[in-house]
Parts: sequence; structure tokens; C-alpha cells
Amino acid sequence: MRHSLLAAALGCASMLVLASCQTQEAAAPAQTPAPVAQAAPAAPPVTATPPVSAVDRIAASVSTNPGEGVYKTFCAACHDNPDTKSPTRENLAGMNAEFLGFALTEGKMKVQGSALSAEQRTQLIAYLTEGKTTSTVDWAAAMMCAGARAAVDLEGPTAATSVGFGYTHDNRRKLTAQQSGLTTAKMSDMELAWSIAIPGGSIMRSQGAIVGKNLFWPATDIGKVYAFDLGGDKPCIQWIYSSAAPGPLRTSTAYGVLADGTPQLVIAGQDGTVHALDARTGKAMWTKKVASYSYSMTTGTPVILKDRVIVPVAQFEIMVAAENKEKCCTNHGYMLSLDPKTGAQQWRYDTMPDATPVRDRGDGQMLLGPSGAPIWNSPSVDEKRGLIFFGTGESNSPPAHKNTNAVMALDLRTGKEKWSFHATPNDIFNAGCGPAPKVEQLNCVRPAETVYRDVDFGASMILGKGSDGKDLIYAGQKSGSVWAFNPDTGKVVWRTPLGTGGPLGGVHWGLAFDNDTVYAPITNVGQPIPGEWEGDANIKPGLYALDGKTGKIKWQFNPEKPEGVARWRGNVFSAAPAVIDGAVVSAALDGMLYVNDAKTGKALWSYQTNKEYEALNGVKGKGGAIDSNSITAANGLLLVNSGYGMFGQQGGNMLLAFKPKS
Repeated sequence: MRHSLLAAALGCASMLVLASCQTQEAAAPAQTPAPVAQAAPAAPPVTATPPVSAVDRIAASVSTNPGEGVYKTFCAACHDNPDTKSPTRENLAGMNAEFLGFALTEGKMKVQGSALSAEQRTQLIAYLTEGKTTSTVDWAAAMMCAGARAAVDLEGPTAATSVGFGYTHDNRRKLTAQQSGLTTAKMSDMELAWSIAIPGGSIMRSQGAIVGKNLFWPATDIGKVYAFDLGGDKPCIQWIYSSAAPGPLRTSTAYGVLADGTPQLVIAGQDGTVHALDARTGKAMWTKKVASYSYSMTTGTPVILKDRVIVPVAQFEIMVAAENKEKCCTNHGYMLSLDPKTGAQQWRYDTMPDATPVRDRGDGQMLLGPSGAPIWNSPSVDEKRGLIFFGTGESNSPPAHKNTNAVMALDLRTGKEKWSFHATPNDIFNAGCGPAPKVEQLNCVRPAETVYRDVDFGASMILGKGSDGKDLIYAGQKSGSVWAFNPDTGKVVWRTPLGTGGPLGGVHWGLAFDNDTVYAPITNVGQPIPGEWEGDANIKPGLYALDGKTGKIKWQFNPEKPEGVARWRGNVFSAAPAVIDGAVVSAALDGMLYVNDAKTGKALWSYQTNKEYEALNGVKGKGGAIDSNSITAANGLLLVNSGYGMFGQQGGNMLLAFKPKS
């Protein structure tokens, strides 16, 4: 590898891709069809490739702390620049050593990490974390359940209220008053009931599965799943699962009951490992590495059925293509059906064929394609039709395959493709094209080969039944468009553009649906994607209610910027919303939590979660941005994750529980 400061600065490009999604979690700067130079972190001029020893001397000279020197030399250009959407220095400090170590050696930053020696990586991690590990505070011991509460009770009268990302297999993200223990009236005036802070946590991305009074909640940063009993005044821990896999966990927790009556939990990790647990004990039933390619990863929550586990697989090759030494591009997404008892593969569906040589990239090495179409989202399953519905991401190299930026349906039993709708053709992008394309970036796509940049279907599809008894598939795209499809044919019923889209959305993580209404959060963060939307001054970032039959806007909620606030994200809605009884619960990137009347959009209650907490578990914690899949409810509690230290957002480590005021 060419060791130079320029190469280190170009590492920014690999942090600018947003797989929504998700996870899918990477953002690429939107560009016009022709590459346009954009502002990029300044890099020192390089006239010759310095030897490794010279780079070491540069790093050492920056500071007496060698880790600080490594950071300033190789990392600061991105992480100290808010325009790159990289995790900030503060975000990185909130992460634990194990998380950072995985990122630099096997995860999203392994290409950048390969430019450092093992000693430099150790110095860097020690500097960023001040030596903290996930085991610094043993807070869980004092919270273990005693007596009757210690046993997980799955036989009570209350059925599972949340089996995964979408609460149910159709992904509607709807809970009734009976399921949640909350009514619209009660959610109009709430207070904090308790909070739990996770030492070493910074990216609170995943929600738990709920069965009766049991919350199976993943602390993904630190690779653990906690079984909480919510039946008392305060929660207690029934069991803890600790992943033995090298990477952090990533998805939400899925729950299901197998054909033989076994209650099972499934969660997947960032390294592409799937973990199946007995919900009663937290003991591993099996683990399986499903990553087939060098950059495969799992981010969409699996789905558990009686006789199979459906696992979506994504990939982050889009990021590493910024490095010329990387062969671009060979990875693509796929869907798996696994035996729930053993993890054995039942079928596999690939979103495209394996890549083959396309053309010389300019240095005698061949550009490979097609590639891309990662599956960032949790699939929607219709057992009656025998179909699986999901969306895909962009192409990473030419030719642009028909299954990129697509909404798709597969046969549940065989994995064969039923239909595919290609929403945005010729969307080819990889990080070799940004932030400021240079001749040296050999994996960059030619201007004539692409039209947009990174307009994923990162959000999960919803199967919604209208009052007329007809089913529709609802999909939100990062372009800013919300779509409705016929589930049997894939024919478009309607499409509503809501804003310009952008690197982090349009619709980023998900929609919600109830009573003929689709609820869509719109971000519009970053540079707009041209050509997708003509413009309307009334369309702003916020929450939108759309008529499920026509796509027409019923109401919109667009919080106004407070006076005296310079940088504000209180109108930027990225997290997937939830419908609880007759209210919509949503959240913004500034940490604000909102409850609105589902019919009228009237604001009922709000709470600022971005602050410090003296948590129930005896740990000082802090909230931050609310993003990803962070909202659910059970046992009269509204449960919210606060803190998302990615892309310049405020990190945090809080699980918050709100209750109606007495």
C-alpha cells in the first residue's frame, strides 16, 4: 500500500457512504450526474511517497502522546471535519476499545487501519478511549433479578407484541393500547420512569423484542443481549448473552416460536455472524457466519418463522473502493433462509450474478462488475401469499444491475425471484468518486455511466391492508420518494416525492402504517440529489402522514428552528416512527422525542433526550441523537434509545423509559 498523507486523507471517502439504512449506515455525498468538485478536508501536498519511517516520524512529532500523533496525522482530516459526516472525536471517545479495534482490523475502517502498524493502532485506540474497555463498570450484577422475577415467563396471557424491527412480520410498526399498555391520552403527558446507561456505548441503534413483560434488548456496541423483566417498578436482568464473535452486534432482536414450541431469539452481528438463542435462558442454540464476501455484513433484522429464519445480507465494499489497491467491485447482497434449529442453509438468493471484468480502470487493472444491491433492511413476510418483500441499495460498479435501488419479492419457500421494480436505473457510486474526485482514484465511476448517487431503499418495506381490504407494499427511498406497489405484481400504484433527498435520506430508516395512513420521516440532510424533485417551499424535513390509497399528504409536522440556535437538527427525522394506539411517536437528530395525534398531526408531547442522566444502574450517561430503529413500547412504558454517534451526530448511551404522569 502507498503510505502517504494523501492516502490517509482519502480515507474520508470511505466514511461518506450511508447504507441506510438500517445500517444501513453510511452516506455518500450526493453529486450531479457529472462529477463536481466539492469541498474536502485539506491534505498536505505530497510530491513523493514517503517511506513508512517518515510517516512514523510525522505522527510522533505532532504530540508527545503517540496516539494523539497518529490521530492528528491519519484521522483528524475526517473526524474533526463535520462536513464529512464522520463520527466526531467526541463520538469516538464514547466508543469502547473492542469496537474501535474491530473497525480498524475487520470492519468498515480496515482499509484505513491497514495503513497503520499494530503498535500505531494500539496507540490510537488507547488515546481515543483513554484505556476504557467494555468491562470497566460491572453494572449488571446489581440489577440481576431475584426470586420469581429471575425466570423468563413466556406463557402469560400477553402474546409477543414485538417480534422484530417492524413489531410484526408485515413491518407496520403499529402497537395497540392493549399491546403497549399506553393510550393516546396517557401519552399526552409523560415523564421519565427510569434510564439505563451502557458504558462503552455510543451508537444506540437497535430495539428489543418484547414478549409479555420481557424485553430482550441488544446493547450492540458491546456485543450483549439483556433479558429485562419489566413487570416491577424498576426493571431487573434475567440473563445476559455475550457474543464470542469478534465484531459488535448490529441488528435488532428478532423473536419467534419454532414448530416444536422452542421460543427463539435471533440477532446478527456486524461481522456477518448470526446468533440464535433460547429466549428462556439466553443460551446459544447456534451461531453461523453468513458473510460470503470480504465486505459482507448484516444490518437488517432477521425474521423468525416456525420452520426458517430469513436473514438479509448487505456489504460495505462501496466504502473501501476509495483505495486504489482494492479491486472494485465484487461484493453484492443476498438473502438467506436458514434452518432455525441448526442454522443450516435452506436456500440462498443473490441480488445479481458474480462480478466479471468490465474494462481497464486506467492502470492495467480491471474494473469488475456488476456489484452492489446490498439488502440493508428487514424483510416483510406475507405467509399467506408465500412472499418476502425487501429493498436494495445502489450499484458500486458498472453495469448497473436491474436489482439495484429496487423493491423486490421472493418466494418464501424457494427463494426464487417473483418480481423486481428498478426504481432508479444507473445509480452507480463508490467512495472512489468522493469527496473530491481525483485522477488517482481509479475506482471512480465515469460520469456517463451514472445518473444519481446512493438513493437506496434502505428502509424496510411495509405490507399494509387498507379499509377496502386491499394490500399494498409501501416503500420509502433515500431520494425522498414514498412508493406504493401491488404486492402480487410489483406494479406502481402511486409515488409521492417529499423533498430533495440527500446523502442521509429522504426516508432513511423506515415508515409506519395504520388506518389507511403511511407515516414518513424525511431528513433531507446534506447536498440534495438533483433531478428527483421539482421543489415545493411547503415541503421541509419532518414527519408526513400520507393517504395510503392515493399518496396525498394528509398532514405534516415540521418543527421550527428555535431562536439563537446556530446548528439545529430538530426538524430532521431519520429514525423509524411508531404508531401506538392513536398517536405517532417520532424523533429528531437533535434528540427531541415527539408524540403527535395520528389523525390530525397535532403535537401532544415532546421531550429533549439529549442531556446527562444519573441512570438507574448507577452509571452516569448521556443521551444524544435519536436515529435508526430506536422506538418501541411495552407494559405501559415508551422505550427509546438515545445516542447515535455517526455522521456528525451526537453520540450517547441511554435506554430511556417513559410513563404517563400519575
